[in-house]
Amino acid sequence: MLGALAGRHGEAEWVAVVPDGGATDLPEGVTAVESRAPARLSNACAALLGRPRLDVIAGGADVVWIPAPAPVAWSSGVPAVLTVHDISWEERPSDFTAYERAWHAVARPRRLAARAARVACVSEATREAILGAGWPVAPGQTVVIPEAPTLAPGPATEGSQPPEPGRYLLFVGALEPRKGIEALAAGLAEARLLGLELPLVVVGDGRLRGRLAPLPGVRLVSGADDAQLTRLYAGATALVAPSMLEGFGLPPVEAAAFGVPSVASDLPALRESLGQAFLAVPPGDSAALGEAMFSISTDLALRNRLGEQARERVGRLSWARSADRLFSLLLELGGEPAR
Repeated sequence: MLGALAGRHGEAEWVAVVPDGGATDLPEGVTAVESRAPARLSNACAALLGRPRLDVIAGGADVVWIPAPAPVAWSSGVPAVLTVHDISWEERPSDFTAYERAWHAVARPRRLAARAARVACVSEATREAILGAGWPVAPGQTVVIPEAPTLAPGPATEGSQPPEPGRYLLFVGALEPRKGIEALAAGLAEARLLGLELPLVVVGDGRLRGRLAPLPGVRLVSGADDAQLTRLYAGATALVAPSMLEGFGLPPVEAAAFGVPSVASDLPALRESLGQAFLAVPPGDSAALGEAMFSISTDLALRNRLGEQARERVGRLSWARSADRLFSLLLELGGEPAR
C-alpha cells in the first residue's frame, strides 16, 4: 500500500517512522525516519506516556496513517487513519501467546480506533466485526479499503519449471492456531486415506511448524521471497486455506490471480473477495477439508472452472485503486499536499 501511495501520489511527502535500524526495503519515494529508542521501549512509552509521537518524530505531519493497530501515539489535533485487518485477538484470544495478548492489551486497539478520525477496514467483514463487537466507532467513521494481489503471473514464471516434481497442493501463511493448522494436519491425513497422492508444500513459519513437519508428503518452505512464492503459486494444483477466521484472506486472492483455485474455510471475508469461486468447507471440519483436497486434486474440470472464476473475480482488486481511495481519505483529513 505504501509503495502504491508513493508511486501514484508523489505530490505528497511520504515519511515512514521505523524502528532503529529498520530503514530497509522501503518503497521509492518514501523517506525513513528512525525512532531513537528500541522498538519495545518506544512502544511501551507511547502506549503508557503518550510519547514519542509519530508526527513529532517525522518532523511534523499533516495526517498520520497507522497501517495496523500498535502501541503508538500522535499529537491531538493531527488527524489519523487506522487500518484494521481483523480482530482475531478478541474473537480467538486463546490462539495467541501470553506475550501477544499482553502486546494487544498495551496497544489498546479500541482506544486507537476511538481517537482516529477514520478507521479503514480491509473488508466489509472486518468492518461488520468491529461494529458488531461494540468498538467505540460510529459506522460513518469507518471505510472499507480492500487489499489486492501483490504477486501475479509474469516474467518470474514464464518458461520456468515448478519447484516440485509434478504438481502439488500449496499452503501459504503463518503456522499459528488461527490459520487452522490442526485442521490442515488432520485433513491431509483424511485426504491420504481417500487416495490423495499430491504433496503439500507449506510456505510459512510459526509455533505449530512441528505439527506438520513429520507428516508424509509435506515440504516446509521458510522465508520464501517474492520470486520463489510466485513460482510456487504458478505451479500449484490448488491452494489450501483452512483458516478459523480471516479479515481479508490474501493467499486465496493471490492464488486466484494465477488462476489457481482454493480449498478454503467458508468465511465472510473470503465470500466477499471470491464469491462462489472456491471450494468452501466449514472451518475446523477436517473430514470435509480432506474430501475437498482430494476432490480438487482429481477433478480437472472443477479446478479449471473455479480457477477461471476466481481469476475473473479478483481482477477488480488492485493496490492502485485501493491506494487512490486511501489517499483521497488522507487528503480529506490532512489538506492539500505541501508540494
